[in-house]
Amino acid sequence: MPVVDMRSRPTFLHAFFGADPQSPSYGVVRWLNKRVGTHDHEIDHFTRGMSVDGFKAEMDDAGIDVAIMVARSVPGVRVSNDALAEVARHDPRRLIGIASVDPIELGRAASVAEARRAVTELGFKAINLDAGFYAEGMRADDERLMPLYELCQELKVPAFVMSGPTTPDLRLNDPLAVDRVAKTFPKLPLVCCHGFYPNVADMVTVAFRNENVYVSPDMYTFAAGGQLYIEAANGPMRDQFLFGSSFPFRPMRQGVEDFRMLGLSEAALDAALWRNADRLLGLGLDG
Repeated sequence: MPVVDMRSRPTFLHAFFGADPQSPSYGVVRWLNKRVGTHDHEIDHFTRGMSVDGFKAEMDDAGIDVAIMVARSVPGVRVSNDALAEVARHDPRRLIGIASVDPIELGRAASVAEARRAVTELGFKAINLDAGFYAEGMRADDERLMPLYELCQELKVPAFVMSGPTTPDLRLNDPLAVDRVAKTFPKLPLVCCHGFYPNVADMVTVAFRNENVYVSPDMYTFAAGGQLYIEAANGPMRDQFLFGSSFPFRPMRQGVEDFRMLGLSEAALDAALWRNADRLLGLGLDG
């Protein structure tokens, strides 16, 4: 079956992803790989993604057909939408960009305008919001994000919302805030990157209540307590669960191999590895 990686970033995009061996971030990438269970002999796997060709070679080795590249626009990690679009142009069928905007840095009007440009002119498939990571951290249901959700609904593209255990203020890592957004925009697909781990039970409950909420725990699928995601995916969350390697913070190949061993039913595995992503983003994999 095809494999769509819902959270992957080429190493060379930013020092935060391990692009600069002289940067303190390089050590952080290695540390986080250890914390999320990367095999010891593969800790430096991300160094193979220092070019587009190297990144695609990692995809090939892992059997990944499509990489959804989710960059960031937060203090300390600025990857411009134009830079990400340039990477995607190397192979538009396999490298799919997700735009990022910072409404605190840009302000309301400019952030909406940039998000619109990214979709309508650069061809991005969705908009990513790092709510808890902006200079003024916020929950996913903050009023300052509502114009961006409205735009996503207008343009008929999903909104990616990222939150997890590295959120600077863990009180903002609140999946219940996603429930309000899902009820406010019932036709808008919401992709919860990192699955709001470790608040797994609340995340699963929000997805149970809202069929427009998709859960993509990526590397935290394998963390303590992550099995609850799998239980839900084998049941009512089957059509809302998504695979993500979280490269460069976990190896692509190990991510795929470990995911296949989690105990998903054949139908749930098929849905998580590609069918849900194909339907969500219109990738054209289903003929």
